[in-house]
Amino acid sequence: MDVQAITKYARMSHQKVSEITRQIQGMSVAHALDVLQFTTRKSARIVLKTLRSAVANAENNANLAADTLVVKEAVVGTGPTFKRWKASARGMAAPRLRRTCHVKIVVAEAARRTPGAAPAPKPAAKAETKPAEAVKPEQK
Repeated sequence: MDVQAITKYARMSHQKVSEITRQIQGMSVAHALDVLQFTTRKSARIVLKTLRSAVANAENNANLAADTLVVKEAVVGTGPTFKRWKASARGMAAPRLRRTCHVKIVVAEAARRTPGAAPAPKPAAKAETKPAEAVKPEQK
């Protein structure tokens, strides 16, 4: 079962936040929380808050255990841009773009393996072929 949390209108550019979300995709929740807590960026705090919300949603709404969750998807989209003006030299005004983003994190329960079950079969590997050696035609 997939559980999600969304943070909207976060006051940061989506490029800055997507650097952090790319790092935690596919990680277990416990490992992702550790990575985010020790990352010294504002975007890590935004993603950490959203991840904690997704874990709380999974525990309270879907009755899932937090230690079995993995980050299935972490997506950042652009939000609206606030257009502001700042006074600049010679009586002119310079535009300032205040960017926002939306952060969506989806957590899911990790696939469980039964203790006595055989591991999943690996895809068949191609047979190794040696490079064709230069074969001299028989001379008559």
